Amino acid sequence: MSERKSVYDNIGGIDKIDELVDRFYDLMALEPVFHDLRAMHPQDLSTSREKLKFFLVGWMGGPDIYSPKYGHPMLRARHLPFKIGVKERNQWLACMYKAMEECGIEGNIAKQLEESFFNTADWMRNQPN
Repeated sequence: MSERKSVYDNIGGIDKIDELVDRFYDLMALEPVFHDLRAMHPQDLSTSREKLKFFLVGWMGGPDIYSPKYGHPMLRARHLPFKIGVKERNQWLACMYKAMEECGIEGNIAKQLEESFFNTADWMRNQPN
């Protein structure tokens, strides 16, 4: 019987997630096209980086390191204070997809993540447009 590897294992574990999240937030801060997305975040991104890293580890099938520190993710509830429409969703996705590409996440694993990220980001919308 063969054991199916998780996305977490297939992309390279926590080191690759660290790289991905760091690149995501670096792009958000550096690229003018992501200005509106960056404006939704605090000036100091260190906690945002940690939360996203810890969340993605578990979300991708690695160990649950988010919940013991921050509680249940409650993604939608935690994002309700922010107006998230199609534009914000698309900026988040474009930034994440670019980070994935620059971190060398490609092929089937990239397609799987892109679909999962889209579904999650679209579910986070709390504005009609």
